[in-house]
Amino acid sequence: MISKFLSKLKSILFKSAVSPETSLKIEKKAAKSAKTKTKTKTKSKLVNSKKNNSKKNIETLTTLPGVGAKSAKALYEAGFKTTKAVIAADEKDLLAVSGVGINLVKKLKKLK
Repeated sequence: MISKFLSKLKSILFKSAVSPETSLKIEKKAAKSAKTKTKTKTKSKLVNSKKNNSKKNIETLTTLPGVGAKSAKALYEAGFKTTKAVIAADEKDLLAVSGVGINLVKKLKKLK
């Protein structure tokens, strides 16, 4: 980092001493670092959008009767992403999810 700064400073102070090849190398490095920063930002946006979608889906699952935040998260992680998927699921599949009991399954089956 310091060496980059010093080389840039030298190039500014002693323009005639620095060859055009060196300045091209510096420009290429700057362009390359800008590209990697853009890629990192794009990846972080994708991760954030996935997190937001999962939060929205979990909140949607809490609209089902008897489903709280914990059971909604457990259902989501078990693969039941929508309320329709939960309602259409077999009793055995729902009971296999930790945090889902027989009483909750009975409430959900009344919705069919």
